[in-house]
Amino acid sequence: MQSSAEVLIIGAGLSGLATATFLKHKKPDISLLVIEQGDHPGGAVASHIEEGYLAEAGAHGFLDNSLESRVLIHEAGLDEEVEKAPLSKFVRYICLNGQLNAIPQSPGKILHAPLVPLTAKLRVLADLWKKPLPDEPTVAQWVKHRFGKEILPFADAVFTGTYAGDINRLKLEAVMPGLHNMEQTYGSVLKGAVHAGLAAYKKKKKEGKKTGLPAMTSFKAGMSRLPQAMAAKLTPNKEIMYRTVARSLARVKGGWVVRTGQLELHAKHVVIALPVNSCLDLLAYSELPPPPLAALPEARIINVALGFPDKGNIPFGFGYLAPEKEERFALGALFSSQMFPARTPEGHVLLEALVGGRRHPERLELPDEEMISRVYDDLQQLIDLPDPPVFSRVLRPNYGIPQLEEGYLALLQWRQRLHANNSTLHLCGFGWQGIGINDMHKQAWKMAKRILAGYQEEQEQPQEEVKGVYF
Repeated sequence: MQSSAEVLIIGAGLSGLATATFLKHKKPDISLLVIEQGDHPGGAVASHIEEGYLAEAGAHGFLDNSLESRVLIHEAGLDEEVEKAPLSKFVRYICLNGQLNAIPQSPGKILHAPLVPLTAKLRVLADLWKKPLPDEPTVAQWVKHRFGKEILPFADAVFTGTYAGDINRLKLEAVMPGLHNMEQTYGSVLKGAVHAGLAAYKKKKKEGKKTGLPAMTSFKAGMSRLPQAMAAKLTPNKEIMYRTVARSLARVKGGWVVRTGQLELHAKHVVIALPVNSCLDLLAYSELPPPPLAALPEARIINVALGFPDKGNIPFGFGYLAPEKEERFALGALFSSQMFPARTPEGHVLLEALVGGRRHPERLELPDEEMISRVYDDLQQLIDLPDPPVFSRVLRPNYGIPQLEEGYLALLQWRQRLHANNSTLHLCGFGWQGIGINDMHKQAWKMAKRILAGYQEEQEQPQEEVKGVYF
């Protein structure tokens, strides 16, 4: 059976659905089809609701400082369902020397806090005359070079919280390209940060926008509401199909053909909106130039959701992260019911602990009972939890977090060449230039603009932004 559309999108995760939403927003009459191998939308986003508790098997939220994400919320009709936890109100904790320490939400305030000795704070100033490292330094190499080894636990916490990764393997230019560009331009991150901060402040003041810290954003019924609402705007079996697996991709006259188990789908434009490794697997069955590596390493994590009566002395804030040097069982935990209070039965609290990551894949194999017991013992050493949990659930996501390590930059260059030589093929998704929800939404908008450029004038590509570092 044959079918055709102007745009075929492979994958109904956030990237694919965001691309479809942007296209429909700008060109309502566009003919598009989204195909998804699973039986529901969302991809790596998966909310778990049970016995009055709401936990997340995937992403727990995103910052509200992305225009693309705000547009998607509005287009999905979710403005009234948004929940926010402002970074200016909530704090994150870092586990240092076996106890939780409140950590400010900016590098400057970290230096003023009594978290590192004065000599380490003065060492940070060496950034002003340190020359950039050659080649592709890891995050650990770069932080130690520019700011000193005392800052490594904080960098470890940041990238544990985002990638569940290993800062001795993650490449600085891959995970923070804007910061790398700033270093190359100004020769100093501190100089560049002052320049960029002043420019951003003046721009916001001129545009009448609020200055200050962003807020963590989710939805009253969990993160799954976003893909659900975007998918609901598409007509079933006409604009979106489930349980439909793309098995091959080939170029044909006038565009592309994608074959599934039963269908032969023709389209002028094809968007492969899949996680990096799934995308590479599909392209292995095409005649396109092969990528420089077959797959990226992945870090898998397990979320252990624990519910307690509201008797424990849980610190106020987002949660905590534990650097590797602390040798904790959990990577950290989210104080979920403090951020979003309606996520538990009345009189209860919810903690969500993360286990595994790039450094400890062996822990993923533990049975649920042992996992819950070890997480509880770990948390009890840091937080006043007088009673065992009355609710527990081990959430085991079926996806991994792409690790932007050795070879990733070459993979991005390959993708750039592929785009340059194929104006109707578009790659985005989990791991292509970031793993955050805002990253995926920005990439989806870029893919939508590439497609719309075929009907409108070419769009200017913006510079790589400098992301804020939040804990």
